[in-house]
Amino acid sequence: MIGIVDYGMGNLFSVSKALERLGADYFISANHSELLEADALILPGVGAFRDAMERLPADTIKEFAATGKPLLGICLGMQLLFENSEENGFTEGLGLLPGSVRRFPGRSENGEPYKVPHMGWNRLEFVNASPLTSKLEEDYVYFVHSYFVNAENSEVLVAKADYHEQVSAVVGRDNIFGMQFHPEKSSRLGMALLDNFLKIAVERKAVR
Repeated sequence: MIGIVDYGMGNLFSVSKALERLGADYFISANHSELLEADALILPGVGAFRDAMERLPADTIKEFAATGKPLLGICLGMQLLFENSEENGFTEGLGLLPGSVRRFPGRSENGEPYKVPHMGWNRLEFVNASPLTSKLEEDYVYFVHSYFVNAENSEVLVAKADYHEQVSAVVGRDNIFGMQFHPEKSSRLGMALLDNFLKIAVERKAVR
């Protein structure tokens, strides 16, 4: 059973519909005990980092992560997995992965301005092997974000995309995973990545 964390700032409908299309059993909850009983958790997110951290059941997420069961952050949910963000002033994150979140400068190294937020389809480039990308081919996914992760540890970087900066698009270490884009809105590859996350949950449940 997949738990979707409800803290008032997630794209719950689109994520839940994607899980339905994949045939997954899921529930949406803000309850500590219920979330800890899930086989895997999805942490969605839309909005500002600081607001999210104020509403997020951080202790529940950290306790779940410590169990070794799979946790997936999507969009803002991925950013929350990291150590801190500069959005609306310095704010500490969950600290489950090393790295910081910063805003796109809006100007390239040669001084040319570019549009922020980053909105649209960009191609993923796989960097490090991960069960999330197992048996998948590089393709385009859909991004909507003004802030991006500057991953300090390249070992957590699974796939990157280029938008005037190197965007950490897929990250993962041990049982902690994240996708900066919206997999549920990213056609074939996005759904395949979600499906791989479900497979990870099934496989790790079998060996617990």
